[in-house]
Amino acid sequence: MEEDWFTIDKIDNATYIISEYRHWEETHCYLLNGEDRSLLIDTGLGISNIYDVVKLLTDKPITAVATHIHWDHIGGHKYFPDFYAHEEELVWLRGGFPLSMDTIREMVLDRCDPPEGYDVGTYEFFQGEPTKVLYGNEVIDLGGRSIEIIHTPGHSPGHICFYEAARGYLFTGDLIYKDTLFAYYPSTDPQAYLCSLESISSLSVEKVFPAHHTLDIQPEIIIRMRDALRKLKAEGKLHHGSGTFDYGDWAIWM
Repeated sequence: MEEDWFTIDKIDNATYIISEYRHWEETHCYLLNGEDRSLLIDTGLGISNIYDVVKLLTDKPITAVATHIHWDHIGGHKYFPDFYAHEEELVWLRGGFPLSMDTIREMVLDRCDPPEGYDVGTYEFFQGEPTKVLYGNEVIDLGGRSIEIIHTPGHSPGHICFYEAARGYLFTGDLIYKDTLFAYYPSTDPQAYLCSLESISSLSVEKVFPAHHTLDIQPEIIIRMRDALRKLKAEGKLHHGSGTFDYGDWAIWM
C-alpha cells in the first residue's frame, strides 16, 4: 500500500521528497538526514503509513515536525511519537480545529485515488501533545546539519518554514507554491502573509521546496510574491473578501 501511495524523489544523498500525488493537494513531505538523527517535515494525509517509507531512507531516530497543523500535513504524525509543533496551533492538536470532521473527510475524498480498501469514513484529524513546543528562531541540530525554524504566519497562525543556510534550502510549506494560495479562511491573515514573505525574502536561498504541486519552483518567486502582495496592500486589497488575484503561475485567494 505504501509503495503505491507514495512517490520518493532524491534531492541529495541526505535529503528526500516523499509525495502523495494520488490526492488533489499533492502534498510533499521532506526527510532530512543528519549524522545523529533525521527530521521529517510534514507527514501527509496519514491514510497510508509514511513511517514504513521513511525507515527505508534512514536508520536514525526520527523527529516529525509540521509546517502547520492542517490535516494534509499532520496525518502521519500518528506514526511518530517524537514530534514538534508551533505554540500558536497547539489548540488545534487538542480538539479545537475550526472545521468539522465531515468537512475534512470531504476534502480528503475530493479528487482522491485512495489505496485499495481504504475507507475515508474512518479518517480522523490527528490529535496529540508535541514533545517540544516551537516559537520560531530555534535551530534543530541533526548532527552535521542545522535547520532554522522561521515563524511565517499568514496561511495559518503557527505556520513555519525551515531554512538550511549551508545548502541554501528553504522548505516553504503552504506559504509558497505554484497554484492558488489560500488566505481566505478565518484563520488566515493576508497582512501577516506579506510580513512573512518580507521576512524570508532576505534569506540566501538556492532552492525552494514547496508543500504542494509542482517541484519546478525557483527562489525568484519569493520576490514576485512579496512584490505582488506589497502592491495589493498599497491598493487597499490585502484583506479577506477582496477576491482572487492571478499572477500566471500562482494566485492568491483572499
